[in-house]
Amino acid sequence: QVQLVESGGGLVQPGGSLRLSCAASGRTSSYFMGWFRQAPGKEREFVAAIDWSGRSTYYAASMKGRFTISRDNAKNTVYLQMNSLKPEDTAVYYCARARPGGTLYYSSDTYDYWGQGTQVTVSS
Repeated sequence: QVQLVESGGGLVQPGGSLRLSCAASGRTSSYFMGWFRQAPGKEREFVAAIDWSGRSTYYAASMKGRFTISRDNAKNTVYLQMNSLKPEDTAVYYCARARPGGTLYYSSDTYDYWGQGTQVTVSS
């Protein structure tokens, strides 16, 4: 069984930064991990993903250059550093573990374990 717990969300002003953490229990170090977000009234959307080694990372176009995904397999933790935040980044952010062999990192169907989410609000 895998449990994912996100933390680090909160209220930040436009242009500010936050670092989200996703602490995992169970097997995650050999799997793709991803971050998704869901804003009120909108569908869940892909944010970023990282392969098991941490050497390959992938981003949604609107986040590339502002967000950085990383992982520390020794700590069983995945991070999402978010810089230059905008009001449109306001959402609940979820981390997720991909299914074994899953490589369609941008699709939520690829992921079988999800955290409960952490709220990020960007507002002045």
